[in-house]
Amino acid sequence: MTAEASTVDAFHRGRFHLVQPKGRGHRAGMDAMLLAAMVEPKAARGGRGLRVADLGAGAGAAGFAVAARIPEAEVSLFELSPEMAEFARRSLALAENAAFQARMKVFEADVALTGVRRNAAGLADDAFDHVIMNPPFNAAGDRKTPDRLKQVAHAMEEGLFEAWIRTAGAILKPGGQLSLIARPQSLADIIAACGMRFGGIEITPVHARAGEDAFRILTSAIKGSRARLALRPPIIMHDVDGHAFLPEVDDLNNGRACYPRRQTGKTG
Repeated sequence: MTAEASTVDAFHRGRFHLVQPKGRGHRAGMDAMLLAAMVEPKAARGGRGLRVADLGAGAGAAGFAVAARIPEAEVSLFELSPEMAEFARRSLALAENAAFQARMKVFEADVALTGVRRNAAGLADDAFDHVIMNPPFNAAGDRKTPDRLKQVAHAMEEGLFEAWIRTAGAILKPGGQLSLIARPQSLADIIAACGMRFGGIEITPVHARAGEDAFRILTSAIKGSRARLALRPPIIMHDVDGHAFLPEVDDLNNGRACYPRRQTGKTG
């Protein structure tokens, strides 16, 4: 892998840097930053320490954003592609990321594994406080890109949400939080996959501008909760006639704010 095949990009106004493929593959953007914003410092709820698993991490943008913003967060990145996992390792080795290098690990692992094989891959049962995921979002019938790395990152397989959310349910501690970002078309699959594993589901539609259809949904849920589903007010990215982020969205995008749940969820 040559230096010319990658770029080093600053996020959160330089609080962390990411090595990413150049001219191919998936490059991190707003989706990863919104996902990272869903992780709340555990100290805010009276706890200490925060173990976070980023499933399908790619180059690690969301996980790095969490580690850079939350000093107590220990973040594990799980990525199936050896090439993308290597980008994450290169990012972790950057001097610009030295402040949180000791709190992050990279695993090459298929998050759809089950049982003993899942545990052996580093996805240990009842080990994490928070699981985040930005799964592939293109339907199988969508036009495929000739870019192999991008195809792996974007192509959704049958039963993906069931497999990934099953793993999230296994590796989260009781009362732990699942957070994910996806297309609105996946909402039914997400709710079905949560099933009896998760409750207290909160859904936030994300719109580019007021009056336009949502293009993403943020979903969070609590392992073992019996609380009801809640549909939250939408996040609007831009003014009707502008392209700049609205101030509250710019804060989420740059790690100056988080997007906490409104309910903690009842377990038991």
